[in-house]
Formats: sequence, C-alpha cells, structure tokens
Amino acid sequence: MNTHTQLRKLGLFDARVPRYTSYPTAPHFSDATSAGDVEGWLRALDPSQPISLYIHVPFCRRLCWFCACRTQGTTTAGPVAAYVETLKTELSLLKTRIPDGIQIGHLHWGGGTPTLLGAEMIADLSAAIHDLAPFSERYEFSVEVDPNEVDDARLDALAAAGMNRASIGVQDFDPAIQETIGRIQSYEITKAAVDGLRARGISSLNADILYGLPGQTPEKIAESVQKLLTLSPDRVALFGYAHVPWMARRQNMIPTDQLPRPEERLGLFNVARDLFVWDDYVEIGIDHFAKKGDGLEVALRTGTLRRNFQGYTDDKCPTMIGVGASSIAKYPQGFAQNHPATSKYQAAVRAGILPIAKGHTFSAEDHLRGRIIEALMCDFRVEAAELIQNYGLSQAEFDAFAKSVSDAFPGMIATSPERIVILDVARPLTRMIARHFDAYDMTQAKHSSAV
Repeated sequence: MNTHTQLRKLGLFDARVPRYTSYPTAPHFSDATSAGDVEGWLRALDPSQPISLYIHVPFCRRLCWFCACRTQGTTTAGPVAAYVETLKTELSLLKTRIPDGIQIGHLHWGGGTPTLLGAEMIADLSAAIHDLAPFSERYEFSVEVDPNEVDDARLDALAAAGMNRASIGVQDFDPAIQETIGRIQSYEITKAAVDGLRARGISSLNADILYGLPGQTPEKIAESVQKLLTLSPDRVALFGYAHVPWMARRQNMIPTDQLPRPEERLGLFNVARDLFVWDDYVEIGIDHFAKKGDGLEVALRTGTLRRNFQGYTDDKCPTMIGVGASSIAKYPQGFAQNHPATSKYQAAVRAGILPIAKGHTFSAEDHLRGRIIEALMCDFRVEAAELIQNYGLSQAEFDAFAKSVSDAFPGMIATSPERIVILDVARPLTRMIARHFDAYDMTQAKHSSAV
C-alpha cells in the first residue's frame, strides 16, 4: 500500500479538524468566564515574568475575499481613530489591574491591517503601550505589514516605536489568482515594502503564503515560492487556505469549482515544501519554515518551540494579553476573549469594564491534554518523562495513551514506554493525531480541511 493510499484510508482527505492554536479550541469557550475572573488573573501575574501583548486592529481598506479573520472595511480614518482611542482606554484599564514591575517580552500588532493606522496614530498607540509596561531587555515587537497600505511615514513611525520584526502576507504572486481571491499585491509592491523595512534596520522578516487557492497549480505555486525566496524571509508560514464560508461570508465570492481537491492540496504543499527545504530552510512543525539561527529554528532545536494563536512561536512568556475587539488572551489560569463586535467592545471599554465576552478556565486535564497536543504539533513526539513529572500522569496512563493512538493510526506511530512519535510519513496526519487527544465534543464545531 503506497503512502497516498494509506493517508486516504485513514481519512486525511475527508477530515475537518482544528488547527490547534489553543486547547481547548475557541468554539468551546463560554460566558462562564467573566471580567471578574480576568481581573483576578491580571492581579495574580508574576512581575518577574514578562508578558506578551497582542493588539488587534480589525480594519481593512478593502476586504480580501479569501480571508476568514474578523475584520471590517473602512474608507475613512474616523472609525480607525475612534478605535485607537478605545485601545488606549483598554490599556489604561489593564494598567490599573496588573502588578507593578511587569515588562513586555513580546508585542504583536495584528489584524486586519495595523498599517492602516497613520503615523501619528502609530506613535500615539505605541506611547500608550509603553505607558502600560516597558519592553524587557530582549523584546520582540512584530507588526503585520500590508505592502499596499504602508508608506515612509508609517514605516518611520513603526521603527521609532521599536518594531524589530515585520510580517508580510503574500498569499500568492500570480495575478489571476490574486484577482480571484480579491487580493491584488504585486511582487514589486511587496519588494518595495521589504526594502523599506530593511532600510530602517528591521531585518527580521516573516512571510505568509497560501496553498489550496482557486486556480493554483504546482507550476504556479512553485513560481510564487521562488519569487518569495528572492526576498529572503527569515520565517515562512505555508498555510492551507481554509474555505469556511459559514464563518466568513465574503468567501462566497470564491469560486468553489476552482478549488483544488484535498489530494491536489497535499501536492501543492509538497511542491512548496520541497522548494523551501532545497533553499536550506528548516521545517518547523506542520507548516512553518525558518532560516538556521532564526528564533524559531533555535526553539525547535532546543525543545522550546510553542504554539499559540499566531501559530508557531519562540515566545516563552506564560501570559499573552489580547487587546482590542475579538482578541484572545491566555493566562496560566485560562483563556479570555474580548467582545468580537467592535461596537460591544467599545461600549464595554468606555464604561470602564474589561470587555470580556467569553473564555475558559483550565482544568488539570486541559493542561495535560493541551501539552500533549502542543508537543505533537511542535515536535511530532510526546515524552513520557515530561508528562509524568509535570502533569502527574502515571506510566500506565501513558502506556494506555500510546496504545490508543497507535491502534487508531496503524503503521503511523512509533511508541515505547518513553515516548510517542509521529513517523515522518504520517506528518500530514498530525492535526488528526492531535485530535485523538482532544476530549471535547466536536460534533457541533466546523473546522477546516485536515490537509
């Protein structure tokens, strides 16, 4: 039986599973977690441990049809300016609830389009963040930069604010595919943005590229990857396009008859993967690549790679606070998500209330299963010693886990009393294997394709 047949037999091409950027996943959050809970979690933060801060800017000048992020379009600066004022107010609410001495280890501005903010707004928001807490000595400040929505003034403002890593979404360089997905962004515009960043000393660059887009062929994705490689990004996220029109109505603009079949999607991924590997990038988890010496590669090599709502990360901060509409925070005690609707979010903040809509408080089992899933997603292996020492698992319980997953995926898992390992041939099944350890009911949640 060849590999393709094995993967099909195990259900890879039919399965829809979470991406496991959290455990439990967001569909299992509830309103049982309140603003009062989060206030307690904030006050309990350890000042000796830096925090991560995520700032969500939901606005875009134009909504891309492929995107499933929670965003809204605007053609004027008024709503953006009002939103920035609300962000500043939320930051001031947080400041009164965190202990003195907290520092920021990681800061990320995501969206939407953070570079929709004008230079003055960028400086204003940055000042409010610095008022909340200073950067730690070895901080990272990354921003999602839209090459279509950035200029010298904004790049200067971001550099002055301390940005030292930029993330650029490429998706695909083919003009016909760009037209189909509603995202026009030429190679020339992208290169100009990269050159502008590097001219300001921002040498660390992330890039996102998608496979599984309508009309994509092995030849077309190879050409896009080769163009991307000329920009020499330090990290690349090779994401599968998630066609979820029940979540993102704008995706109804995508012609479904032009979408590659699951088997074709795997072929597209492999073409892109091979090009990155041939160019000496190191594979990170299921869909990232990094240059040797980059923080992600070092984290993989030293066993400290982690996974959060931004994907794979070398962020070691135990707490990530989300600021802005729909932002999700992770505390040692659980998750908390702000109101997704901008209007509800702004109303709560203006009333002086932490804008928490829902969340989840961790149980001991959540911690255990979450770590198993993260280890599989990051390292393709789970070590018995770690689970026994840190999570109170017995050897007999580990052995039972190992037998269960090995039986479910015959020929794809290597097990021993010491560890569970996903074989190389089975790496396309990683999200499905991770799901095997998910104790939550998935019958109501709709997820993206497993490949």
